[in-house]
Amino acid sequence: MTLGPVMLDLCGTELSAEEREVLRHPQVGGVILFARNYESPTQLSALTQAIHAVRQPPLLIGVDHEGGRVQRFREGFTRIPPMRHLGEIWDHHPQQARKLAHQVGYVLAAELRACGVDFSFTPVLDLDYGASQVIGDRAFHNSPQAIAELAHDLMLGLKEAGMAAVGKHFPGHGFVAADSHLAIPVDERDLADIRLFDLEPFRQMTHFGLAAIMPAHVIYPKVDDKPAGFSPVWLKDILRGEMGFDGVIFSDDLSMEGAKAGGDVVSRGQAALAAGCDMVLVCNDPHSAKTLLDGLHGHISAVSLARLARMHGKPHAPSLVQLHEDAHFVAAVHAIGDIGQGSGDLPLHKLNDPVAER
Repeated sequence: MTLGPVMLDLCGTELSAEEREVLRHPQVGGVILFARNYESPTQLSALTQAIHAVRQPPLLIGVDHEGGRVQRFREGFTRIPPMRHLGEIWDHHPQQARKLAHQVGYVLAAELRACGVDFSFTPVLDLDYGASQVIGDRAFHNSPQAIAELAHDLMLGLKEAGMAAVGKHFPGHGFVAADSHLAIPVDERDLADIRLFDLEPFRQMTHFGLAAIMPAHVIYPKVDDKPAGFSPVWLKDILRGEMGFDGVIFSDDLSMEGAKAGGDVVSRGQAALAAGCDMVLVCNDPHSAKTLLDGLHGHISAVSLARLARMHGKPHAPSLVQLHEDAHFVAAVHAIGDIGQGSGDLPLHKLNDPVAER
């Protein structure tokens, strides 16, 4: 059985019998995990093993584990700082910031791979214009060059630990104030302005070998009247045609408010795939997920399958015990613990203190 084009979520910390059946549906190709799916590294490892055992080739397992406020697994994992802290360091010590970005990527990926997660939806390549309600300190910087350099080193750190990177949210979500989880944002800028600024990190990261991209649920009416994730203009003409990107395109969550301009969930899924997405996500809505699986027809293309195959994590990852005995990993963890000390972050040893976490 080949992978399908749909990525779904789960209800809890164990795989139920009903969920096992759903994951065997031919249209399913992956699982995205959330904080509700996590109790401990041991529990997470058991869950990912169960998911991978459901079928062959194994389903992809992803998670939004960027750092800062978007880190799904916390207790038992290194606390990753917001990417903005790396941008603040870059302003004064760019080489040090790049080294730290590499260490952040390595630690982030090594811990996830030790627990069987294939990849994280990171890094964020959006510019921080100071306007977005949902991007904010998830962005490295407001400079395209700073973002490209820091994201490149973070990607190299991910790769060192056996993980591919997913850049988001193409072609840029940082300029609009609205949160696409709750509304349909509209960015009124001309394509020339977007090219000059927001597209630059994506262009450079494509050149560096970025494995995957997630488009934004944002409408750019001077380019197309459809949100970017449903737009052949953005995905086929610009991203693949002009920029030469040949990796995976994951849709953002089709259950988000910003996706509902695409009609019902089956229409949304079909439109995203037709526009150029290789895999679509449906989260936090089991009824819509079932409707989508039953409503999609046809087979995933051989090209999409080849792209998705690159997203599997490198096998034979070290365990957490082995990582904690590795001097290189321990040094990287300590370096991460010092990031943001001037911005109010607590040192790593205090972040692991239950009292300090309250």
